[in-house]
Order: sequence, then structure tokens, then C-alpha cells
Amino acid sequence: MTIETPQKTEVGSYFISNYPPFSLWKREGTPEILAALEREPDRSIPLGLYIHIPFCRKRCKFCYFRVYTDQNAKAIENYVQALDREVQLLSQKPAVAGRELKFVYFGGGTPSYLSAKQLRSLRDRLHESVSWDHAEEVTFECEPGTLSLEKVQTLKDIGVTRVSLGVENFNDKILEENGRAHLSPEIGRAYEWIRQVGFPQVNIDLIAGMIGETDENWANCIERVREMDPENITIYQMELPHNTIISKEMKETGIESPIADWATKRRWVNEAYDALASSGYQVSSGNELVKNPQTDHFVYRDNVWRGCDLLGTGVASFGHLQGVHYQNLDQLNDYVAALDAGRLPLNRALTPSRHQLLIRELVLQMKEGHLEVAPFKQKFGVDLFAEFGDTFDRQQAKGYLNRENGGIVLTRKGLLQVDTLLPEYFEPAHREVRYT
Repeated sequence: MTIETPQKTEVGSYFISNYPPFSLWKREGTPEILAALEREPDRSIPLGLYIHIPFCRKRCKFCYFRVYTDQNAKAIENYVQALDREVQLLSQKPAVAGRELKFVYFGGGTPSYLSAKQLRSLRDRLHESVSWDHAEEVTFECEPGTLSLEKVQTLKDIGVTRVSLGVENFNDKILEENGRAHLSPEIGRAYEWIRQVGFPQVNIDLIAGMIGETDENWANCIERVREMDPENITIYQMELPHNTIISKEMKETGIESPIADWATKRRWVNEAYDALASSGYQVSSGNELVKNPQTDHFVYRDNVWRGCDLLGTGVASFGHLQGVHYQNLDQLNDYVAALDAGRLPLNRALTPSRHQLLIRELVLQMKEGHLEVAPFKQKFGVDLFAEFGDTFDRQQAKGYLNRENGGIVLTRKGLLQVDTLLPEYFEPAHREVRYT
């Protein structure tokens, strides 16, 4: 049966970003990724690079990523040196050598925490091993309060094509209550600089359900982002993974969840979809809207969700290469020490079966709101209707999706809670295990 999300936002992870679940990835699997790096690759498969910059001005109360605050210039330099060594080591492996990057993604943490000088130095060092001069997309995550006109110009100079601005909310009280480092005046200044310099794609992130959110304020946030008119808008529904500050406070003190319930968050996202549609935005996934579907593509997402090779670099980062999932060491000192010793900083890995790779692409592509059957038949030799027909039928009976034109199309109801539908497609042994 379909796993239903509780109405209250309790501690736990609901957002699906990979399969099999991360909790099954083990240190004993690391020889498998080392072996994959030594194999000649299928060069028809796109290759991407994820670069994790783990530094932030503050840790948001809802953040579940590996981040570090109050780091000085020496600590950052040590990290950049280690990152450079990691990319050097990877670039020399048979699975990577000579392959062009289709996309690059600078994530965090806060990549824009680095100074303009540090960013130029990072680009120059990495370009001795790999180049993104011909990449189709280079995305860079920014926190508004870390930007300046000089830094934004530097992003353009180092090849960034897609800027993702972590706005989250426009209300200063809500931003402060949720531990965000920036305030609303910094949003306006940062966005003005971004538009002044000019990038092919600008994305703005919002979060539905932050502590203190109200109907009136949420409507104002949607109006503000509509006035800004970015190419892409991403709207997350706040959840509370186990390692967030809010989750720890709830477990230690027994306080009630301070986050809006799931029905309210879905209503807010639905209202955003409707309001933004009047300005020409179209839904491209359960989290994303685009201004022009013909030109506004998220190359990183489109390729990762279709089984590309992804080099995950930096502390705690995740990758997927030649059919093997892996994650780097998740403590900064361990990560740097491994590279100081000349070793790749691998922490854990898992080699999914072919059937599990099929499920991975199925559930991730369902998040786009539609599913084409023919590519799965061509790639995996599997008829999705034969393999998952009963599940499709059950979810259709509940109003979550429909069979249309030989494929699957999610209804608005299904799209707003798509992550709760996906575990039903997992292999039975994985449906009840902890996801992370």
C-alpha cells in the first residue's frame, strides 16, 4: 500500500533523491567504486562534476547538509588544496581521463562564502585537471548576504551559467527565526547585481513551511518572486531530517513540531503554482517551475535523474560512477587527511542491481510529473506497465496519477506529494528501512 505522510511534520526524511536508500551504503563497498574508477567508461554516458563547498556564515535550523561555520582563511585554503588534490586524482583514473564535463554544480554549504580571489584560485587550480569551458551548464549556489558586484562578476568570469539564489523567504522575522544568515535587503541587492552582470539562467529557491509562516506572508513571497521574474523557481516543502537543529530540539526537549503540517505546505505550493502560472511559469517537477520549457533546462537534474556519471567531490559529497553509488568521508579533518596521504576520501559505496538502477530512474523521473515508458524499454528492456502495473493502478485509483499516451502523468494532487508515493516502487526489503 502507498506510504502516507503523517499530517504533522515530524522528524524524518521524505524527500527522495536516490535509490537504494543511503542507509544501505556501506564502507565495505568502497573497493567497488575504486574498481569502477579503473575501468574504461562508456563514453556515450554524460559526465558531471559536483563540487561541495561546506562553509556557511550560519547553520540554518533546518539544514541537514555537512556544513562548517566560523572557518578562517587558512582552513578554507587547506580545504581548497584538498579539493584540488581530489580532482587531480580522479582526473587521472581511466573512468574519467579524457572525458568532457557536460555539467558542473557548486553546492554547499555556501559556495558564495568564498571570496572572489578564492573562487578564481579554485577555478585555476581545478582547470589544470578538468575543464568546464565547454560544459552545457555550470550551476553555482549563492546566499544573498555573501555576494558583492565583484563576486558576481567573478562567477561570470569563471564560467558560471546558472546562478541559484537561496532566498527561502522575504520576511526578516521568519528568516531570523529559522537561522538564515541573510535578511531581505540583501536579497534585493544581490538580485540586482546578478541581473546586472547577466546569466543565461537564474533560479530562486523558496521554502514552504518555515517556522512562523502564514497565509498572508506566503502570498507576499510568491508575489515578490513573481516580480523578480527569474527563469527558474524552486519551492521546497520543509521537512525535518534527523540531524537538523530543529529535530534535535524536538527530540531533546519534547517540543511540538514548529513546522506547518503537510496539508498546509501542499496547499501553499499549490497556490504558488496557480499564481505563477498566471505569469507564464510552467511546472517542470514537483519542486520546480520554469519560465520557458524550451530554453530553461536544469541540465544537472535532467542528467542525474537519467543515470549519468557524477563525480562527487568535497567532504560528504555523493557520486555515481559506472553503476556504483558512493559517498566521500563526512568529516572535514578525515577528508583532508585522506587527501594529504594521497588517497581518495571514500567513505561508503553500493553497487545497485540493474533492477535497482531501473527503480532509481523510475522514481526520480516521476518527480518530473510524467513518465515515458519507451526509454525504459529501450534502456532496461523492461515494460514498466508489466513490472509496476499494479502500483500504477492503485495510485491512479487514489487520484495521484493517470495513464496517458502510453505513459504516466501525475495529477496535481500526486505531484504535490510525489515523494510519499515513490517508496511503493522500491523493492519490498527497502520500503521500511530508514532512508538516510
